[in-house]
Amino acid sequence: MRIKPTHLSFLKRASVIGIMTLMVAGCASYKPSNTTNLCSIFQGSNSWYKDAKASNKRWGTPIPVMMAIMQQESNFKDDARPGYKYFLGIIPTGRISSAYGYSQALNGVWGEYKKSTGNSGADRDDFDDAIDFIGWYTAGTQRMTGVSKWDAYGQYLAYHEGRGGYKRKTYNKKPWLLGVAKKVKNRAASYTAQYKGCKSSLDSNSSWF
Repeated sequence: MRIKPTHLSFLKRASVIGIMTLMVAGCASYKPSNTTNLCSIFQGSNSWYKDAKASNKRWGTPIPVMMAIMQQESNFKDDARPGYKYFLGIIPTGRISSAYGYSQALNGVWGEYKKSTGNSGADRDDFDDAIDFIGWYTAGTQRMTGVSKWDAYGQYLAYHEGRGGYKRKTYNKKPWLLGVAKKVKNRAASYTAQYKGCKSSLDSNSSWF
């Protein structure tokens, strides 16, 4: 059977719509299978890489530092939440904090982010908003405390304790937190080395879309 030109046009449109639908569905459900390898994470989602680049361009914080913080906070789970507090060790009385989403941002500071950036529709379970939040917060930390945006160790301490807590050095009373910050520092260094090896291919692939 000969396919008429009008039929070909319809098939092309249907194919494009189908591909776009799959892309949107893939982005919405994407969960990295290997969260220790930055190249693998971005190769699995071109949109995540473009969002991370956009945050880096806007705020200046290196992509590996932002991603190392996110990995520690939520391991890239969109609906991550902290555990519960318990009364008498058995009765749950609510969440430990209001932290939620990829960045584990608290209600209050998330509200500050939305007001400061004008991003009133931002959601903590959307990767693009979460990575932009981390860029915004780390840039603010450098401005208010002097901690370099390249200093994953110091940035994580300020991220966890808040900038006021960082200035008061509350982290010195939490040896376990110093250990976690060191993990973030090491992860950022590992991500940086990995990124150097795949940046050109990621940039090439992202320019296609």
